[in-house]
Parts: sequence; C-alpha cells; structure tokens
Amino acid sequence: MILTVRNMVCDRCKRVVQDELERMGVVVKRVDLGEVELVTPPSAHLLDAIRHRLQQNGFDLIDNKKQSLVEHIKVLLINEIQYLKAERLPTENYSTFLERKVGYEYSYLSGLFSTSEGQTLEKYIIALKIEKVKEWLQYAELTLSEIAWRLSYSSVQHLSNQFRQVTGQTPGQFRKDAHANRRSLDAI
Repeated sequence: MILTVRNMVCDRCKRVVQDELERMGVVVKRVDLGEVELVTPPSAHLLDAIRHRLQQNGFDLIDNKKQSLVEHIKVLLINEIQYLKAERLPTENYSTFLERKVGYEYSYLSGLFSTSEGQTLEKYIIALKIEKVKEWLQYAELTLSEIAWRLSYSSVQHLSNQFRQVTGQTPGQFRKDAHANRRSLDAI
C-alpha cells in the first residue's frame, strides 16, 4: 500500500518518516519524497495513529486524489530544482515537463495547484528557484552566471530582476548579508 505524505521535502524528512513508522511497528518497503510504501495495508486504527504521529512531526497523510496530484507536482519540482535530478529535457519548459510527467494538461494542473496551495504554479517554481539561488549564494562557490545557467534563466539580468522582486535585495546584497534569510521548502 502506498501512502501519500504532505511536506516531505528532503532526505531528512524521509528518514524522520521512516523512523517514526518503524517505531510504531509499521513495516516500510520504500520511502520517497511524498510517498511511503508499506508492506501490508494498515488497519483503520493504525492509519489514524500514523496520521497523528506524522502530524506531530509536521507531515500529514493525503487521502484525496487531487491533493495527491498536487503533492506529486511539488515533489517533481523540488527534485528538479532543489536536487537537480534533470528529468526535464534541456529544451523543455516546466509546463511541458509537468504535462509529460503527470499526464494532464498544464491548465488543469495550474488551476488545481492554485486552488489547493493558494499560489500559482509559476510563483511556486520561482520561489523554489530563488531558494536554490540563495543556497548557492551563501555557499559562494558559483558565480551568478553559473547559477543562472544551472537554473535555466535566460540571463543573469533575468535572474537578478526576479531575485530582487522576490527578496527585495540584489543577489550581491544577499551574498554579503551573513544572516541572510532562507525559507524551508515546506514553507514555500
């Protein structure tokens, strides 16, 4: 049985979910971002206990197919932007990528995402990209040109303009700020 879990955004999240379920005696076959595969289906009572334990750790079970689809979209985008999984073809934009991976038209996905998350898919993608830019700026290992190229920006200027719109700072100002604020991915 596969459980869909909201707010799993990193490897640490996967470990926490797996550890918590194993503490409860649940046999886990596989844990991926947004999904847990169990060896046997849990009883209704155990499922309620799993939900409660996950909620205590900032996660939640998703029972609704539409909400599961939204979570799947988020996982695809996090993998693509934060973890650079490179499932997106080099010439493919995000809308075409999501259509190909999920099997629905982008207009449907966009409307569903906006209704569920209270923000557009485009804003979500931009927020993920800006958080990745912040991460790389804090590490100070890449130039702005390298960052723009890795995140498929058309130019350094485009990246800089978008960064300033979202953060209120230029990338250079952000890099100089030793206490620069970054958001956790589940807060985006």
